[in-house]
Amino acid sequence: MSFIPWKQQKILERRKTTSFLRILASSTTASDAEESLHILLDSSRTSDGRLSETLLPVLLRLVHHHPLHLLLSLRLIRNLCAGDASNQDSLLRSNGVDIVASLISGDADRQIVRAGLQLLGNVSLSGEDHREAVWGRLFPAEFRELARVRDCCVADPLCMIIYTCCNSRGRLVELCGDLGLPIVFDIIKTALFTSEQTFLVRLLAEKLYQRFNEVTVSDALASAVLSILCRASTDGNFASRGTSALPTGDPAIDVLRYSLITLRNICIDSLISSGLVRLLLGLLRDLEPPTNVRTILKNSNVMMKACPYRGFWRDVVAVLGNCAFRRKRVQDEIRNENGILPLLQQCSVCDENPFSREWAIWAVRNVLEGNEDNEREVSKLEFQGAVDNPWITELGLKVEWDQKIQNSGRERLVNIATL
Repeated sequence: MSFIPWKQQKILERRKTTSFLRILASSTTASDAEESLHILLDSSRTSDGRLSETLLPVLLRLVHHHPLHLLLSLRLIRNLCAGDASNQDSLLRSNGVDIVASLISGDADRQIVRAGLQLLGNVSLSGEDHREAVWGRLFPAEFRELARVRDCCVADPLCMIIYTCCNSRGRLVELCGDLGLPIVFDIIKTALFTSEQTFLVRLLAEKLYQRFNEVTVSDALASAVLSILCRASTDGNFASRGTSALPTGDPAIDVLRYSLITLRNICIDSLISSGLVRLLLGLLRDLEPPTNVRTILKNSNVMMKACPYRGFWRDVVAVLGNCAFRRKRVQDEIRNENGILPLLQQCSVCDENPFSREWAIWAVRNVLEGNEDNEREVSKLEFQGAVDNPWITELGLKVEWDQKIQNSGRERLVNIATL
């Protein structure tokens, strides 16, 4: 094997670069490479401007041997690979996946990383061979390094790549394994509501449920999920009542549900110290009442938030119930935040929240168990009278209350913790 002296290597590289630049300049009427790149970039935004079969290999060699005007070059290659099968195949044949991946390390310029990831995202859309090439080059090390970058401009295209590649069961299994879950954990700490990130939050919720006894949830991850819930509860649309199950088509609402499911399954102490209970009780107080109560109060002028998806009310109560399980601190907090009555009011059937009554009974049971102060709080509640349901009135019936039933019902509720 013969070796080329270092100086001679540099001479050869300069000659290659000069040759590449000449080819690039000849593609336009520009006087220099940078101007040529700008012209070609503008042209590449249309399908006709992506038809050149020789330009992409030249650009790949240019960024590989001499990364001059790297950001412009990557954006141009990205556009050339946007929906053009011939350019996507050319990039694969030219070892383009490896070349681009070598340029987008976690400490590189964020705009360069974003352009490189968008490029690989376009390539991964082309077919199974392309997805396998991208996944094989980036999983798990590069994915993990990029997932740690706390910047939405990186997390967004990174999610797109993972989302696209995980159409394969084998790659989905890898993502849900010991090497893949840390990538998911790191990405969701940088929350931006897109369909791709919704996919990752849903994946996290499902896998934590399936592998509950195998996965150790760190305080950092729990805090990240709580932050996502806080943001989703602010950005979500509570103005109109959601009547469909997930996915709703609104990423913020979908993330809201999946973050609640995740929190329902973990409920570690650090979450409670971070204000989770207060947040959930606030959501509960602001929500409209159950279906039957809402019908009775239909003439009320009180403006309340609507359930944004089918089952939201149930999910909030479920998290509260699990948080209160054998935690006196949480039991006391719910009482001190005047949360016992709102929880009791959830023990009613609601058409938009299947199994909400069962979760509410579980929650009340956990709030009262072994807590005499909470039991006394319930015993102080006084019956205020019966409200005739319009459905009952239409049938010609009237509601009457039996005092004996009231007393026995209250006693049964106070002793619910012994069930």
